[in-house]
Amino acid sequence: MADLSTGALLGILACLLILSGFFSMSETCMMALNRYRLRHLASKGHRGARLAEHLLASTDRLLGVMLLGNAFVNAACAMLASVITVRLVGQGEFALTVATLLVTLALLVFSEVTPKVVGAAYAEPIALVVVYILSPLLRLFYPVVWFVNLFVQALLWITRLKPENRGEAQPLSMEELRTLVLEGSHYIPPKHQTILVNLFGLEDITVDDVMTPRHLIEAIDIDDPIEEIRARLGTSHHTVQPVYSRQLDEIVGILHVRKVYHQSHGAELTVETLREIMRPPYFVPAGTPLLTQLQNFQEGRRRVGLVVDEYGELQGLITVDDILEEIVGEFSGRALTHARHIHRESDNVVLVDGGCSLRELNRKLGVKFGVDGPKTINGRILEHLEDIPEPGTSVKIDGYPIEIVQTQDRMVKMVRIQLTPIL
Repeated sequence: MADLSTGALLGILACLLILSGFFSMSETCMMALNRYRLRHLASKGHRGARLAEHLLASTDRLLGVMLLGNAFVNAACAMLASVITVRLVGQGEFALTVATLLVTLALLVFSEVTPKVVGAAYAEPIALVVVYILSPLLRLFYPVVWFVNLFVQALLWITRLKPENRGEAQPLSMEELRTLVLEGSHYIPPKHQTILVNLFGLEDITVDDVMTPRHLIEAIDIDDPIEEIRARLGTSHHTVQPVYSRQLDEIVGILHVRKVYHQSHGAELTVETLREIMRPPYFVPAGTPLLTQLQNFQEGRRRVGLVVDEYGELQGLITVDDILEEIVGEFSGRALTHARHIHRESDNVVLVDGGCSLRELNRKLGVKFGVDGPKTINGRILEHLEDIPEPGTSVKIDGYPIEIVQTQDRMVKMVRIQLTPIL
């Protein structure tokens, strides 16, 4: 260095600061890469993404070459700063202290903070370029990196630490995926975002939350006169009807209305024909998560299930359509069925059947009743009052004024709900 001028040494110091900044920026942008995005780009044939994946597969080696380069460059900067200080102002203790502070400040600003901020902000475009430099550097200095890593592995073994391999994309929980979807609102269309969020929620919703309650099930008594059965089939709102004998708990089969008319071909409908067309009933335990039940429907090639409690008593009826509505929203073809549950009196007031589920009210009317306890508006009112109310009684539940219009058989049959909450 004695042959080099002070100006040349200052130029070398500036180059070393830039080189140190390169290693700092490379470290930050490589560690900040979106692994799922990187995997997608690599699958599309992007060469830079493939190199990045290969480097990240051995994080210890990648970090080793970057930190090794940074350490050597920073040490060279400190040495050069000392030489330049001696040439300019001599070997005084005060001068060397000031030189040390200045080079530390320069390293901090130009080689650490600024490059790392830039690397974090533009991780992907920078990383896909610097990999073309880091890859040959790793091959060149592999023996040195390997030797240093021997000491690192020994130290980790002594301290009993087993770091995870960050080269692989880490699995995400359902809640983390939900957060990812919600935060990606700028990139996901609103309808798609709603569907994905609803899909993640299927694990927390059970068949009890969306089933048609027992008292609202349309069913056929196989022991009724055939004329009455024919009339019921002709006025049914559903394409599938449970068939029972004498009482609703004695389900004997599931009848597809379309098959009835297809099978009869205009001939006289008889009970024997119905028994031939019926499928065996399919029972679903109460409390089954919707996602599990959707898989069960798919595996069993079924569309309708009868929800029963631990004593085998019928609680309700669940269909594939009920589950799909929780994911994609209301089907227009089901409007006739739901018209029996909810009747609008005005823009702000509705009449609701007491057996209507709280989830259906929240979905169709945009209200926000709690769904952690009772499943129906009748159950919620009885829980709130702890008594059977008289018609004309008014209550406020979750901020919504509710008037009991009709009671029947120890339950609230009809209520009037004001859709604007009162806080």
